[in-house]
Amino acid sequence: MENNDQSTVSLDLETLWDHVFTVHPLVIIGSMDDEETPNFAPKHMAFPVGWDRYFGFVCTPAHSTYQNIRNFDEFTVTYPKPDQVIFTSLTATRRREDDTKPELETIPRFAASTVAPFFLKEGYFYLECRLHNIIDGFGENSLILGEVVKAHADEDYIRKNARDDNELIYNHPLMAYLNPGRFAVVDESQAFPFPKKFRK
Repeated sequence: MENNDQSTVSLDLETLWDHVFTVHPLVIIGSMDDEETPNFAPKHMAFPVGWDRYFGFVCTPAHSTYQNIRNFDEFTVTYPKPDQVIFTSLTATRRREDDTKPELETIPRFAASTVAPFFLKEGYFYLECRLHNIIDGFGENSLILGEVVKAHADEDYIRKNARDDNELIYNHPLMAYLNPGRFAVVDESQAFPFPKKFRK
């Protein structure tokens, strides 16, 4: 029998994710509202779903992003650079009483090529998605799943055989969200020590 001498503390499950920091990507989801006005919202519970071209993120039916995607079946994903943290923050602005977010007008954007929603300009990785499925029932939250129909990237961020991965990340840092409420700039990395003959 193993002796567990590590000191741990039981956590309140009602505030489970607020007790320790966890590392996540930070992306901007683009959608279109009923008046075909571009909408943006930051999401950190976002991830590829498997090794094929599917992408998912967590949202709630109370948010416009959820309703927009349910109505129009499309969304975009922008991975912002660290120097875009202010624009990323502005996408989280609460709607006013008239259901508008004037702050979004200040955000530089550009059109996607195959779907209606826009991208945040000057990101480094972009996905154009069509709705695959919405799974409700995670408490008040839902999982929105999309199929990637087009992808783009800033050429400076693309991995190449002739380019060292560590040097790439050092020269072109990434932004990570440290839940709850902090972010970090990732500019240093190490190769992961996979076991011999490891396969994904």
